[in-house]
Amino acid sequence: MSRYAAVHAHPQGVGDARPTALQIIHDEGLEGKLVGKVIVITGASSGIGLETARALSATGATLFLPARNVTTAKASLAGILEPGRVTLIEMDIASFASIRAGAAAILAQSNNHVNVLINNAAVMGLQELTFTEDGHETHFATNHLGHFLLFQLLKSALLRSSTPEFRSRVVVVASSGQRACDLSESDNYNFQKSEYNHSQAYSNSKLANVYMANELDRRYGPIGLHATSVHPGGIHTNIGRNLSKEVVEQIMSNKAFAPMLKSPEQGAATTVVAAVGHEWEGKGGRYLEDCAEAKRGEDDGSPFSIGYVRQTYDPVKEGRLWRDSLAIVGIEDDL
Repeated sequence: MSRYAAVHAHPQGVGDARPTALQIIHDEGLEGKLVGKVIVITGASSGIGLETARALSATGATLFLPARNVTTAKASLAGILEPGRVTLIEMDIASFASIRAGAAAILAQSNNHVNVLINNAAVMGLQELTFTEDGHETHFATNHLGHFLLFQLLKSALLRSSTPEFRSRVVVVASSGQRACDLSESDNYNFQKSEYNHSQAYSNSKLANVYMANELDRRYGPIGLHATSVHPGGIHTNIGRNLSKEVVEQIMSNKAFAPMLKSPEQGAATTVVAAVGHEWEGKGGRYLEDCAEAKRGEDDGSPFSIGYVRQTYDPVKEGRLWRDSLAIVGIEDDL
């Protein structure tokens, strides 16, 4: 049982006894203990990504933080940026060309050494169907395809950096939104066959996050590279900026949902557990929430419920999505 099970049993809302990301680092005894390790975190300039970076910086690890707007990121990360150790990398995760350029910069500056990749950046709530410069629906492209390509470009470094003492890890930040879809059709990623719905688009991308982690661990776990997906919890961050004020207020004021809400510092805790927690050394292929592996939930289709559901683990669909993604980003399968 997780050491944090008791404090998650009866949540009391933002700032309650549930752990923060920095508490995880303290409890794991990792302050200053990861010097020489290299961690890449997307979406680190705000929200839970920012708190993830702050916590992992305390380990002494070298951090590379891709950001679309470097000027904005410099301001928000001013407290932890450190020449030669905590570095911003210009990268738009919605652009394949930008990802390739950013990945090349990371590999050059890290001497092809990466121990942990945290796929955290995301968009949500785009009210109209929009496409990236590469021609893909924006939620799916940003939340899944961009991170899938980034992993492929850093994969050799992750495998090369894995050691018996610290197996390399990929953490994919998903969402309980994965409970509300099933990715049953590989020819509808761009809503070619159905009417666009922003909630469905987000859910599709979040289940894709889970499937990426599951398949990644299946393929590379036996050779020292593991992956997990995590649901950080309900957190009010700027990811909701595309939703109407009324919708946000309705969600935040829901009396049943309010006790479940976390601060960004608390929301980053499960990511940190997955990235450096001792419990997940040499393990993966699981969906985490509340700092532990998620338990079986109800198949109710609700994005506000907890637990994994029927579609969370599906080797056939996971393999199909992986092959589809390889074709979309233009990478050949190496298995």
